[in-house]
Amino acid sequence: MRRYRITLQTTITLLVCLVVILSLLVTDLLISNWISDRIEKTQAEKATDISRMVARSPIVVNGLRNPQAEKDIQPFATEIKQATHVRFIVVMDMNGIRKSHPNSNEIGKHFVGGDEGPVLQGKEHISIAKGTLGMSLRSFTPVYDSNHKQIGAVAVGISLEQVHKAIAQGRKYIYIGVTVGLVVGILGALFLARKIKQILFGLEPSQIAKLLEERSAMLQSTREGILAVDQNGIITLVNTEGSRLLQKAGFQASPLGKKLEDYMPNIQLDAVLKQGESLLDQVHELKGITIIANKVPVKVKDRIVGAVTTFREKTEIKELAEQLTGVKLYAEALRTQAHEFMNKLHAISGLIQMKDYEAVASYISKVADQQQNEVEFVVSRFKDPVLAGFILGKFSYARENDCEFIIEGEGSVPKPGQSEVTHEVITILGNLIDNALDAVQGRPVKKVILRFDYYEEILVIEVHDTGGGISKDIEAQLFLKGTSTKGPNRGHGLYLVRQSLDKINGHIEVHSKQGSGTTFIVTIPYKKSGSV
Repeated sequence: MRRYRITLQTTITLLVCLVVILSLLVTDLLISNWISDRIEKTQAEKATDISRMVARSPIVVNGLRNPQAEKDIQPFATEIKQATHVRFIVVMDMNGIRKSHPNSNEIGKHFVGGDEGPVLQGKEHISIAKGTLGMSLRSFTPVYDSNHKQIGAVAVGISLEQVHKAIAQGRKYIYIGVTVGLVVGILGALFLARKIKQILFGLEPSQIAKLLEERSAMLQSTREGILAVDQNGIITLVNTEGSRLLQKAGFQASPLGKKLEDYMPNIQLDAVLKQGESLLDQVHELKGITIIANKVPVKVKDRIVGAVTTFREKTEIKELAEQLTGVKLYAEALRTQAHEFMNKLHAISGLIQMKDYEAVASYISKVADQQQNEVEFVVSRFKDPVLAGFILGKFSYARENDCEFIIEGEGSVPKPGQSEVTHEVITILGNLIDNALDAVQGRPVKKVILRFDYYEEILVIEVHDTGGGISKDIEAQLFLKGTSTKGPNRGHGLYLVRQSLDKINGHIEVHSKQGSGTTFIVTIPYKKSGSV
């Protein structure tokens, strides 16, 4: 059975609503009790003020002292009662006999309620008791004559129903406020939950945790160093490979939290952070090692919030590029030979179908002789079988492009002492010969001359073509990456030639004249196999 999980939005909504409800309930409880006490106290103070005012009235004092003036107390008490909206005002003598009452029939009778005792002893007090008019809140005040002798008391009563009504009215406003607060709190909770959900791109915490784990695994398993900074250039992330390369370069302290321009001054990200431009294949020197870095901005809703730099040691990339280039050249040579032999087989098949057997024999003999002569010539000149096979492939490729391919030079080229040198020579020759064959296309004379000279462990290679030549403007930048006369997305061949020459401490010269062709002269230290 699948276990139901409460979503983040629902959790936030319920939590905020619960907090709001509890807060409002506690507020209602505290305020309601406070208002109830306050209303009761206010009503008691009101009754006390009225009873004091009546007790100090000359009419009441005179009526209690003078029996002839006693009749004036009832009209006065009735008038004050109507003006103050109290339930009753009772004036009594020291025996508790009423001298005034809302019901005139009760005048002359003893005060009812049993709570008048303290006031007849000169103590002002407040009580709640039941009398002839029902339950009421009563305020008692003693009456004194001019000699400060108590001659009676005044009782002012306020209906408890009126008090409770005032309390209920106060609570009504509280409930209205609580209800409004609750509605606003729920709406706010829903808005907050929706907003947080949008900020988190609709993901639940478990999904975010999973993404974080996957992100961490990917960052730590990649072979490229990865370094991220925020919009202020502060380093916020570096993966395991990045830390290894930085330690290899001599950076011991952790880069996290440091400003990139202070930690690694050579890595400039100003253009990336300020202009949002990506910088690709940038070469940097880091205290003894060379890295190739790609820097791209990180944008959220078209706003730059940081940048990410991926970098790798240049030697690793160079080895991969060289391996790919060598494989490509080998494959191209094999493809050309296969294509050439396929054409020859088609010619032989056509002659056989025509039953011209003499022509078949003559053609096979000619092809065999040509092939045998080429093989013998190349094998006698180049003792390294890999290099010899490569040269044979270029013979076929030149014939396929209707170009005359000539090899010159005296003596032979021995097998090198290190196999890596063969690979570099093939990379250099492959790019120079391919460029030469491209240069003669469309020219009246299509000729490429390849010359080898080997003397005292120095190999000199010349590649000459009858192409249109190279302009002086391009010649100055010929070995820079991306420089080409063949259009966009080209200009990698001579760049790789320069890389290979740097690796084996070689040298290259260019001699070109527009309209008369171009000659590349390569000089390579070349120790033969078996030499120390």
